[in-house]
Amino acid sequence: MAVRPIVIFGDPVLREVSEKVEKFDTELKNLVSDLVDTLKEAKGLGLAAIQIGVTKRVFIVDLSAVDINEKLRVFINPEIIETTEELEYEEGCLSFPGIYQKITRPGKVKVKAFDTDGNEFVMDATDLAARAILHEYDHLEGKLFIDLMSTLTKTMLKGRLKKLRTAS
Repeated sequence: MAVRPIVIFGDPVLREVSEKVEKFDTELKNLVSDLVDTLKEAKGLGLAAIQIGVTKRVFIVDLSAVDINEKLRVFINPEIIETTEELEYEEGCLSFPGIYQKITRPGKVKVKAFDTDGNEFVMDATDLAARAILHEYDHLEGKLFIDLMSTLTKTMLKGRLKKLRTAS
């Protein structure tokens, strides 16, 4: 449908907790379509609705660019059921262009969510898929990947973060 601007760090909407989706309608399908178009344009792996300024509990993950067996997945009103096995990997975020840091997150996740038609599903994910799901889920809670960085790392990134904050 449309590529929307991605909200950059510094915009207070990124700290808002997203609202539950109540209607599985055309408006929701249009939002998901916009998320897909925006993610493809940005060449990212995941995108939450809050990152385009919409405070709804919706995110998408598309790992097909890095794994031929993967496909685009839509998560509406997701709930994290279980996480295990902490792993550290480099992570980035479309709302923090050019910033990549090692982040520790669970390596396995079980998530319950709904698709665009309102059908519930449960999914087990590992490694990069788990990381992407948990990263996008954090966005719905108003949490950012910098919140998982050490104080030292945040201090080292202070100038770059200030630049992003003032640019938004």
